[in-house]
Amino acid sequence: MITIRPIQEADNKLIAAVIRSVLIEHDVPKVGTAYADVSLDSMFETYSAPRSRYFVVENDGKIIGGAGISQLENESETICELQKMYFLPEARGLGVGSEMMEKCLTFAQSVGFEKCYLETMPYMHAAQKLYLKFGFHYIDAPMGCTGHTSCPVWMLKEL
Repeated sequence: MITIRPIQEADNKLIAAVIRSVLIEHDVPKVGTAYADVSLDSMFETYSAPRSRYFVVENDGKIIGGAGISQLENESETICELQKMYFLPEARGLGVGSEMMEKCLTFAQSVGFEKCYLETMPYMHAAQKLYLKFGFHYIDAPMGCTGHTSCPVWMLKEL
């Protein structure tokens, strides 16, 4: 059975492995992307900050994906970022992405964010299709200070 729940400390190594696996699968650069984020190995601690939350997707006890919301660094306190939304192949095509988007955006609104920003890769077409479906639109320049200099697609949504 597939469930989406807040991350627990015991999930740290598992979600880091999932994210790295998906990034490698998509041949994403290891520098300037989530692959190199220092927080990747301590997601529970990172998302324990106020107005932050990371959710994992679990299928019969196995972590198969995740996504989070946090304040967009170096931006207005009303702007959050959809972060580290990645799913293993076995999680795709099941509606999990839509369910995760609902959960993340509902959380963002509940803690007072007014806009949600994200960055992605140009060839991640399925992800972009999902983002557009949820009301994100393309913008011409990056926002905040994510450190993801290798992600050239930026999107924003009014919450």
